[in-house]
Parts: sequence; C-alpha cells; structure tokens
Amino acid sequence: MDKNTLSITDNRTGKAYQLAVTDGTIRTMDLRQIKTGSGDFGLMGYDPAFMNTASCRSAITFIDGEKGILRYRGYPIEELAETCSFLEVAYLLLHGELPAEDELSGWADEVRHHTMLHETTKKFLEGFRYDAHPMAMFVSTVAALATVYPESRKVLDPAIRVKQIARLVGKVPTIAAYCYRHSLGFPYVYPDNDLSYTENFMNMLWKMAEPKYSANPTLARALDVLFILHADHEQNCSANAMRAVGSAQTDPFLATAAAAAALSGPLHGGANEQVLKMLDEIGSIQNVPAYVEKVKAGQGRLMGFGHRVYKSYDPRARIIKWTADRVFEVTGRNPKLDIALELERIALQDEYFVSRSLYPNVDFYSGIIYNAMGFDPDIFTVLFAIPRTVGWLAQWQEMITDPEQKIARPRQVYTGHDARKVVPIAKRVTHGVA
Repeated sequence: MDKNTLSITDNRTGKAYQLAVTDGTIRTMDLRQIKTGSGDFGLMGYDPAFMNTASCRSAITFIDGEKGILRYRGYPIEELAETCSFLEVAYLLLHGELPAEDELSGWADEVRHHTMLHETTKKFLEGFRYDAHPMAMFVSTVAALATVYPESRKVLDPAIRVKQIARLVGKVPTIAAYCYRHSLGFPYVYPDNDLSYTENFMNMLWKMAEPKYSANPTLARALDVLFILHADHEQNCSANAMRAVGSAQTDPFLATAAAAAALSGPLHGGANEQVLKMLDEIGSIQNVPAYVEKVKAGQGRLMGFGHRVYKSYDPRARIIKWTADRVFEVTGRNPKLDIALELERIALQDEYFVSRSLYPNVDFYSGIIYNAMGFDPDIFTVLFAIPRTVGWLAQWQEMITDPEQKIARPRQVYTGHDARKVVPIAKRVTHGVA
C-alpha cells in the first residue's frame, strides 16, 4: 500500500477508499467519489472561513505560525527589513528573486515613470465630499483607473500584465497621498521622482510652500520598513479577495480595488486603528492592570494581541517595536507607547493570555508609529494598502499563470426549504418579516 495515501471507510455503505496525500493535503474533489448511491452528489468538505482548506499552491510567502516564522520567497522577514529597501522587496515578491543593481535601477525607473495620475483622475478625487473616508476614496480611485487603462483587461498578455503592475505600484502612493490631502483641504502635490519611493510619498503628503521637500531619513527608513513588513502575508482575507475576483480574469485595477475593500474592514487592515482607540480608553499606565482584568472577565478585547495564524510572537511585531524606538528619537516619545509597553509586559506574564497564545501582532505598534509620525487614524488602512498592493499583485499574477486555477466558486451546504408551491398573494399569511 502506498504510504502517501489516506484510507477512508464510509460507515454508511461499508465501502473503503484511498485518497492520495500530497504536500500534507488531500484534494477535496477526491471526496466526490464517496457516495451512498447513484443519486448522491458525493461528499464535500465544509470549512467556514477556510480554517483548514488550501485554495492554491503558492511560492510567495511562507508562514509557520507556531514558530513565529515569516519569509518572502524563502528570505526571513528580519533580514529583508534590516538590509533591503521596499522596492527591492517588491521586486522579490513580484519576480521571485532579489534584484541585482542594474535590475533594481531599471525597476525603480519603471515605477517612477508611473507615479503621475491623469488629470481627470484628480478631478474624480475632487468629487468626493470633504469628509469622505480616505479608504473609500482609495478603493474607488484605484477601481476608476480601469477606465483610464482599458488595455488592462487583457490579463493573459504577459507584457500588458507587467505594465499594469508597474502602474499600480507607482500610482498607489500618489492616490493615497491625494486622498489624505483632500481630507485636509490641501492642494495636491505632484510626485518628485528625484526622491526614493517612501520619500516621494512623504513629499506628496507633507510638502507645503517649500521649493523642495526634504524627508527626515530616519522617518523615511521607518516607513520603508513598515512597508516591507506589510507587503504580503500569505492567503489573508484581502489576498483571497484578490485571487477570487482575479480568477474571473478581472483586470488588476478592479481586482486590487476589491482586495483593498476587504482590507478596509476593522478585523483586517483597520486593526491598528482599534489599538489606538484601546490605548486612549486605558488612558494611563496606572489603568492598565484594571483594563487587563476587565478583558479577562469578558468585558472587552485586547486589540493588537493574537492572530489567526501566529500562535507565538508575531515576528513583524518585534521589528516594529525596534523601529518605534528609532521614530521616537525624532518625533519625541508618544505617551501611548508607555501604556502599550506596560500592557505587553503584563499580558506576556499572565497565564490567561499566554495559554491562549495572545501575543502582540503587527498592529499593536504600527498604529502608534503612524500616529507619532503625524498620521490621522483614518489614513492608517490606506498606508497598509500601499505596500500590500505589491503582495496582492504577486498573488494575482501567480494565480493568473497557474494552470490549475479556475474561476472561484465555493460549494455550499443548502439549509433552506425543499420545493414549495407559490401561494396566490390573496391567500398568503403575514409572517412579520421586515
């Protein structure tokens, strides 16, 4: 008997089956052969929220949640954050290897070439209300780019795909900055392609009347590190949305907008904003022990702790904690940091949180850093979307070129009525359904 198989006996019929095991998985379609009779559809897997179902084969990101490991294309996130720029990591995620000097130079030039927005896109942005949420503006504007570049619909053309990827990587910082400036009532600032990727973003955010914007190098590097940490994270909610929408051969602008819409939820990209709200609610270090007891009593949640994947310390949180120290040397110490450090200290010593694998995640410190750099919480998720666009595009490109992938269409377990006759309206009873 082949050891790389799973033996199943259907106790309903007494029949035995052998299913192939590959890379620690069975193909769920192999379950379809398990039937009670000719009229039976066949056995299906039921897995709400994909808790234990692999929807694809991917070579982009590796996570070991038990050991706290995160790697992009095999490289540990710690080494990438320490030694690489964001555009180097973007090249790695999209092309599979770290670039040589000439490759990085060419890639950076290509991205710079696409930082400008068409003037009609600026007018589109101006149509939003003054108090429009930046993330809703971001999603809408990215989707609108599909009308500016109609050739993007030819997703099976490799050359066209590469061009749209460069366009999106180049334009999302500009869109994000314009959304932010719109919320403040400030005029838009054109890209300055003499600057690095993150410096240019800071220029478009914060340049006022000065002839040339000069970014603080420490803050620019901190933003670069944050972008690296947020670039991809395997098959998360927004990556899954990117793949699902893209599986219909939807153009990358609309697919990216769909992924960004998924990111906008408070359980995904909006989590770091919730951390700030929690720290504001705690108010001071003295109130931390009482808040912890309140959480243990089921009267609140410890935001920024715990993760669907990580059952140990999120490796990104360690890097962000180090980055925070560098940022506060420039901006001054954010009082929220002291509350956060005390909260982390108590939680990591408390059996209640340790036994539940509730360790700090990437959101716990990122919001404090963004806040110290001068960002309003409304823009936090947009900041997340800029680097994650690279990850989404890497996932999309991998999915488009995977011969096994088809249009996504999960099965369901139907729980509704059997066939019913339509009753004439005069004879129907009131059910009190709103």
